[in-house]
Amino acid sequence: MKFEDIQFKDVNRVPYGIQALLDYGKYELSVIQNDMSYGGKMGLYEIGVFQGENMVELPGITREGDTVNGYLTEGNVTSILQKMFLITAKEPKQV
Repeated sequence: MKFEDIQFKDVNRVPYGIQALLDYGKYELSVIQNDMSYGGKMGLYEIGVFQGENMVELPGITREGDTVNGYLTEGNVTSILQKMFLITAKEPKQV
């Protein structure tokens, strides 16, 4: 999967923006952009990783000691999608 394949949905709650949720089986990857996300005001993206209901730190995906990673370009997001595939051995399903 590449960034261009992601189907973002409008988020109609505060803060307004866009979000995509990708299911990798054991993990779900959230990709967002809004005025409160890290880099959102600059047109950049933030990702977070969920395992069930909980956000989790995932080495190589999120920042060390954190459950998110921000200030990401489209190319950075594509790299994360590829890493998630390598970690899970699953193609993501759009949620």
